[in-house]
Amino acid sequence: MKWRVLDSKYVVRRPWLTARCDTVELPDGVINKEYYVLEYPDWVNTIAITADGHYVFVRQYRHGLGRTLFELCAGVMEKGELPEQAARRELMEETGFGGGTWHEAMSICANASTTNNITHCFVAEGVEKRGGQHLDRTEDVEIHVLTRDEVWKLLSTGQIVQATMAAPLWKHFYDLVARR
Repeated sequence: MKWRVLDSKYVVRRPWLTARCDTVELPDGVINKEYYVLEYPDWVNTIAITADGHYVFVRQYRHGLGRTLFELCAGVMEKGELPEQAARRELMEETGFGGGTWHEAMSICANASTTNNITHCFVAEGVEKRGGQHLDRTEDVEIHVLTRDEVWKLLSTGQIVQATMAAPLWKHFYDLVARR
């Protein structure tokens, strides 16, 4: 079922956007002269839970949707980083929270049709405030510590819209019910 790449050229190569146009041959011989793929580094996100059961969230403006959203702490993996290292770094940089017990909940793809990266999703239990934020110049991130009920309400009413964040949260809440 794999497609054969006949030609490949980059349309855009920028730090935060790389777009490739492939000419591909499908197994039945059909040629698609313009198949676009967006290349990204792998991403990480973390469901961070304090010792007293509160969830560490961030809230920031997302220009693509033109909305300010509640989100899990998330970011891009740097070259040479392992997924958990990147997730721990992002949580500390964006929120000042760290420590705790970590496990990878799932690895998912935002859109396997047109993107080439994976999002590694973690759960960190028992995190604690260890410092302040260390944001990039282009980041404007508010920290929110929410109750389980507040997170459930955001999720179940469709206020958490980013799929790579909603999916691990749905799994997390399913796991909480399944453990009972």
